[in-house]
Amino acid sequence: MAEKKKQGISMEALSSLDAPVSFWKGIPFGLQHVMAMFVANLAPIFIVASAAKMTPEQSASVIQAGLLVAGLGTVLQLYAVWRIGSRMPMVTGISFTYVAAACAICADKGYGAVVGAVIVGGLLELVLGLTAKYWTRFVPPIVSAVVVTSIGFSLLTVGAESFGGGSGAKDFGSWQNLTLGLISLVACLAFQLLMKGIAKQLSVLFGLVVGYVVAIAMGMVDFSGFQNLAIVSVPQFMPFKPEFDWGAIISLGLLYVVSSVEVLGDTATLAKVGLGRTPTERETAGAIAGDGLISSVSGLFGCMPLTSFAQNIGLVGMTKVVNRKVILSGGLILVLASFVPAIAEVFNSLPQAVLGGCTIMMFGNIILAGFQMVAEAGFTQRNITIAALSLTIGIGFTQVGDIFQHFPALFQQIFASNCIAVAFVVAVILANILPGEEHFLSAPKAAKE
Repeated sequence: MAEKKKQGISMEALSSLDAPVSFWKGIPFGLQHVMAMFVANLAPIFIVASAAKMTPEQSASVIQAGLLVAGLGTVLQLYAVWRIGSRMPMVTGISFTYVAAACAICADKGYGAVVGAVIVGGLLELVLGLTAKYWTRFVPPIVSAVVVTSIGFSLLTVGAESFGGGSGAKDFGSWQNLTLGLISLVACLAFQLLMKGIAKQLSVLFGLVVGYVVAIAMGMVDFSGFQNLAIVSVPQFMPFKPEFDWGAIISLGLLYVVSSVEVLGDTATLAKVGLGRTPTERETAGAIAGDGLISSVSGLFGCMPLTSFAQNIGLVGMTKVVNRKVILSGGLILVLASFVPAIAEVFNSLPQAVLGGCTIMMFGNIILAGFQMVAEAGFTQRNITIAALSLTIGIGFTQVGDIFQHFPALFQQIFASNCIAVAFVVAVILANILPGEEHFLSAPKAAKE
């Protein structure tokens, strides 16, 4: 007790949502949340910016915006406005869910179409949050499990492209890129194996630092972007002109529905590991609505959609620190970081191979998280049928895009290369039309003697 008093902050206060805690003394705990999600927050932006062939200035602008909206989204989830926001210890960041689809849209329609779809899709998720009580019964846990698994599989090619040096790179697959990716990956693995407790959350950051230093030694880092760099800069509002393309809107719109389903699981997990209870209907609905609103705001700043971050939920489970005022300090640190262009430029100068080496393991973990969710939903014959068919059709059919060649152009644009959307639609349909488990048993229970 004496040690706790000396520190001026008690574990009892940290593990209570609204206990009075000194803002300044809570900063180290908030900073811990920022460190756990910082890289994962910017990695999707970096990948999509590369696919969109942005200039270094545009890429830096989007990275700045990513820090700003992640901080604002965290604040919104913590303290809520009306029914928007969960009022839970939730940290938001740029979601990987949309990366594969956004890259495809960039190649076909340009980044302006992505921005337009992000803005409109965010409003859709806002409505989904406000009406959550009417539709959540149609989305059982097995659907959420299929969605998360398909997200992981959809990102594998994205990670592999980064590992090789980035899509369209002139030196793609060169020994320099592969060596750099391998060194970064090994650094991540070594850090995770050797460190203990909360420090393991920083393995990706460690891998990036090691990879960056090696890349400098190999002469693979371009420092030209640091010339004439301002010390402080305000994130740009509307740096890209939104284009409202129906195909892009429907494609990302489906993923916003998918993200809403993910939030259901995230909110339940956070309430369980952090608060020891199930979430209220208000908290779940507010979490989805909050993600939707901040995602639309993100689009206005030329950035990607946001969602609650699983690694921060894991951090809450490890530390039991749920005090909203403490986590607020982390959100405000992200907002302040968005006004420092040097932070964005460091990531902007990072070779793609370094990012690929660090994120490819992260993408694999998403697949395994999906498998765990399937197990939690239960390995009943009905659930196995839903998962098997959804993943086979979703992943298999989109690997052979020509299978949709006789479908309308809009349908092809939405589904032909979007395994998450296909798997989600198939899973929802199967979950709501297949008969009960008794019809899947080899021998009816009543006949067993």
